[in-house]
Amino acid sequence: MKPECGSGVLTVKISRSASPAGVVVMAKYMVLFSFGSDAIRRFVARPSDRAAVVRGMVESVGGSLECYYWMFGHYDGMAVLELPDADTAAATILAIVSSGAFTRVETHQLIEASDLTSIAERARGMAYQPPGGWQASRPSDTSQGVNPVSRRPR
Repeated sequence: MKPECGSGVLTVKISRSASPAGVVVMAKYMVLFSFGSDAIRRFVARPSDRAAVVRGMVESVGGSLECYYWMFGHYDGMAVLELPDADTAAATILAIVSSGAFTRVETHQLIEASDLTSIAERARGMAYQPPGGWQASRPSDTSQGVNPVSRRPR
C-alpha cells in the first residue's frame, strides 16, 4: 500500500516481516521535531525544500522518507521514516539533532495494529516481578486477574 501523504490524512502500511520473496521490509519511525528560532529565521530568509534534504539523508543510509509535514502545536513538524534497523534510526536521529537546528526531537517506532495480537501473546508468556514484589506474575495468570497486585505473606 502506498502512503497517501498529500490527502491531509496520514495512511501508511507498516510492516516489519519478511516478504515471501525474502525481502525484509524495514521498520517505520515517526519523528516529531521543533526547530530553534535561528533555524526558522534562516528558513524564512532562504526557503528550501526540507523534505528533499531529509529524503536525501535517509536514502543515503538505506531508508526512505514516507511523509514529511509541518504542523501547528507542540511540534513544528513530523516525518515518517522507513529505516533498516534501530541502530540506523539512532544514528540518523543523532546526526539530525547534532546539527543544532532543533530544540526538540522525539522518535517513535510505529507498530501495525495487526501485530498487536502476536505481541500480546508473547507478553502473556513472560513473567515480571515489580519492584518490591515477592512473586513474579504473568499477564496470563488469571486466577488473580491480569497482572495481579503482588500480595506479601503475613
